Amino acid sequence: MAIEEHIRIGIDGECAPRSVDAAIAVVAARQHGVVSRAQLAALGIGRGAIDHRVACRRLHPLHRGVFAVGHRVLSRDGAWMAAVLAGGDGAVVSHRSAAALWGIRATDRGRVDITVRRHRRGRPGIEYHHAVLPPDEITRHRGIPVTNVARTLLDLAAVVSRDQLDHALNEAEIRRLSSPVPLDALVARHGGRRGIDAIRRALEKQRDIGETIAKSELERRFLTFIDAHGLPRPRTNMPLGPYEPDAAWPQQRLIVELDSFAIHATREAFESDRARDRALQAMGYRVVRITWRQLRSEPHAIAGQLRALLASPADRSAHSH
Repeated sequence: MAIEEHIRIGIDGECAPRSVDAAIAVVAARQHGVVSRAQLAALGIGRGAIDHRVACRRLHPLHRGVFAVGHRVLSRDGAWMAAVLAGGDGAVVSHRSAAALWGIRATDRGRVDITVRRHRRGRPGIEYHHAVLPPDEITRHRGIPVTNVARTLLDLAAVVSRDQLDHALNEAEIRRLSSPVPLDALVARHGGRRGIDAIRRALEKQRDIGETIAKSELERRFLTFIDAHGLPRPRTNMPLGPYEPDAAWPQQRLIVELDSFAIHATREAFESDRARDRALQAMGYRVVRITWRQLRSEPHAIAGQLRALLASPADRSAHSH
């Protein structure tokens, strides 16, 4: 049966057949329970059929042209996704809402920050920001279009206090969040924007802290950490092909690389680190990256994770000859 026949509302006024609703549910499942009118139209569902589903309480209007499917109870991800859909093509979660999505700064604001390409009039529950974002400043997180971490921090500098910005930077580093274009490069790219002085000061403060921890000092602190938590000592700087990992447990096929300053790595360093990780993984090693902030801020969690990894060695059969 053609989809048009499924969509047509019967003359008896009863709710439309469920087969089309199953197609709607597939789209909504990918988007935290929400769909847009444009997406419904792409499924071949016309205005009358949409209105009918609203009357039958299968679709619940959230914003103009955006609906919750089945019920109005949305997760926070659903609310963010609904706001993105309301913003139209190219819209992304940004500013305070993006910081909350990345887990680097909580917010209890009722409005969702959304960046859009063209000027849009405000809507209840949404605060629009207007910018044409380069592709390397946006991404998806949990399926939601969002500014990447570096751009989020840059935007955040314009709308929060210095202390709140410092805290967000710390959280980003603790969580080892990176972006293809580092924050330093975005500051140079967007030199005249609001909040740029605040982000420069915060970066200098973070850099001063980061540079006080030399690589050798971080390695020494890591070994002290290992001993304090009763973990087996690794081999340090053990040659593996062209690489010398910071810490390795050869029998368990586990490597730890120690990073002192994640947020400000250059793009080249970012790419090089990941190429190195892939090469070591191809040799059969699991690679874990740990920053000095993580050692200081969440030692018990890291110790537990390393203990679990050391207790479950990688399967070496795929790498044996």
